[in-house]
Formats: sequence, structure tokens, C-alpha cells
Amino acid sequence: MAYDPRTETGVPTEPVGSLPRPSKLQAAYADYDAGRISRDQLEAEQDEAVQDSITRGEATGAPIISDGEQRWSSFATYAITDTLAGTGLADHLAPTGGQYFAIFSDGHHRQLPRLTGGPFRYQTYAADTLAKSIKLAGKPMKQAVIAPSMLALLYPLGEEIEGYPREEFEDDLVSECEKDIRRAFEVGAARVSIDFTEGRLATRNDPRNPWTGAGMLPHFIELNNRVLERFTPEERVNIGIHTCPGGDRDAVHSADVPYSDLLPSLFAMNAGYFLIQFASERDKDSVLELIGEHSREDANGVAQVCYLGVTNPQNPRVESAEEICETLVHAAQFIPKQRLGATDDCGFSPFSIDEKPLHGSPDYARDVAFQKIANRVQGARMAAAELGVAVPAAA
Repeated sequence: MAYDPRTETGVPTEPVGSLPRPSKLQAAYADYDAGRISRDQLEAEQDEAVQDSITRGEATGAPIISDGEQRWSSFATYAITDTLAGTGLADHLAPTGGQYFAIFSDGHHRQLPRLTGGPFRYQTYAADTLAKSIKLAGKPMKQAVIAPSMLALLYPLGEEIEGYPREEFEDDLVSECEKDIRRAFEVGAARVSIDFTEGRLATRNDPRNPWTGAGMLPHFIELNNRVLERFTPEERVNIGIHTCPGGDRDAVHSADVPYSDLLPSLFAMNAGYFLIQFASERDKDSVLELIGEHSREDANGVAQVCYLGVTNPQNPRVESAEEICETLVHAAQFIPKQRLGATDDCGFSPFSIDEKPLHGSPDYARDVAFQKIANRVQGARMAAAELGVAVPAAA
């Protein structure tokens, strides 16, 4: 039977995707890059972290879980490299000379590889790791995938690669993203969300990072819609879009960008649901007004469900279930309650090496993450009761 996101909680709730990797796993990644351990030894540490992620995720009472992306280099680069250091880089990519994906608020940056030729192909699909994880789970699983708009930044800005024009690259890119989503569903994902953190950053115009000033948001929306239009309305009900101002080392990359620069465009994508950073926003009512105004009851055949971020993964303070309930009940004044859901502002650690300095350690951040998830689930149940949203009977 198809997964019903209202089962168990009434107000639907789901994670974005990533969880902090244990310190032991992060050390294993570094040892693997340095040649001190084998691939089999790294995979043993990944498997242990995945099992722990699933066990603890299910213990929160969440109706749907993820494997925390413990086997990935990052949310953005899992398809093209085995580690953040570039070990196992895919064909036609150079490890240096690529564009910055983002410069974060604490001054550090993350950089993408540089495309050198074609054809462009993923070397790892999300389904490759999901197929291993789903065997361990007793609850439905969701899978995050990277947006084509992010990987479009692999192509040099303002240049053309000889023999591989940008248009041909983007055709390949859209097809690979479609394949990534379809394969995830084929191996058992109940939901698939597309990570689109570059959307807000695309309007920042940071002179240190030239692509942000190139007016790329409309093209990003078009690319992502090219993928979505390959799916039926029935399929797109379970395909989401995630937006946030970044999250890495407890820092962000675009929280200073007015949400009004992004949200009207965001809902032009014909996805069935949206995972929207919200808990860390200051002017919350203006954001709710924008969501209420621009989210659509009919987006080419699907109603857009708006999952508000009700926990802030960058902050070690654990939001209470009562606080989360209050946020959702208030949001129902702006967003129809049948199109309202709850999520976390961002993945808890989108990059595999993440020291989590405000938390003190990745291991403590991991404990905090599961506390936040448990309270999110309970808060969604409480909000459903207050709003009179019925919980469907279990099959």
C-alpha cells in the first residue's frame, strides 16, 4: 500500500536527510583519504553508522526515516566522488579549479570539482546506498537527491568546453537526475526530495563567488522543472523540493538573503511538497505570508504541501514539542492545514566531515539531532490534535 504521510501524526512530518556522522566515521574518512585504511574498512564504519542511524531514527517515533547519508561524501557530491577530499572522482572531472558552491558565514567555503568534458554521468546513484540501508529498516524510508541546478555549477561559468556545449551537458544532467529519482523509488523509497539549497544563494550576489551574481535563479528553476515534468502528477505527490540557507560547521551561507527573493520563484516548481527552512528565520509571519500566497493548490496536477522547518540543526538548543506545536498551529492561519507539514530547517550535517563547533563534537550533535526529531514528531501529533487533522487508520 502507498505511504500516507499523515499516518501516525496527522500533520505530516519527515526529515531532510543527513545526520551528523560519528567522530569515528569522520576519522575513517580521513584515514581512507590518507591511504591508512582500505575501502572495506571504511565501508564497515559506514555500515555501523547507518545501522545506528536507522535504529535511533525509528526510536524517535518518526513515521518515515532516512539513513542519515552516512555513506556519502556530501548531499551535493555523492554522485560524483567518494569523499570530500576527491578520492574516487568521476570521469571528466578535475579536482581543482571548480567553482565555490558556497562561502559560509564563518568564512570557510566548499568547492565543487570542475567539468572537463563529456558525457556527464553519475558514478553513484542515491539508490546504490539506499538499497543497502532499506534492508535494515522497519519504517518507510525517504531519500534525498541532489538538484540538477547544483550540479550545473560543475560547468565553468562563462566558458564553453570544447566538444561538449553547455546545452548538451544540461541534457545529460537532467536525464541523470531523473534516473537518480526513479531508481530511488524502484529500490523502495516512499518519498524523494530534491536538495535545492543553491536557490537562495543564487540571489546573494557575493563578489567572492561569481556565479551568485549571474542571475541564475530562473535557469535553476527551469532545470529542476525539466526533471519534474518527466514524472506524472501521481509520482510528483511524493517528490519534494528542499530549500535552506545552508548548513555546515554550524554556519550558513545565505540567511542574510531576503526570503522574498526566493519564495515566489520556489513554488513555480511543480513538486508535490516543499521542505522549507523556517525555525531560524527572524520575521516568521512575513515568511508565512509568502508561503501562503505563492504555494499552489494545483501545481500541474498536484497540491503543494508545505513542510515548515520547526527545528534548527545549527543550534544545539532542543526545541520542545510544545513549541513546535505552537509554531504549526500558528502557521495554519496562513497555510491551509491540509497542506501543512513539519520538518527540520536543513539536514543536520550535509557534509561528511563536519566538526559541529557550536555543539562541541559531532557525537553530541548526533544525540541532539535525535532529540530534536523526537520532539518534531510529537509536536506534529499535538498540532494535528489542536487543528482537528485526522490521523489515517493504519493499514
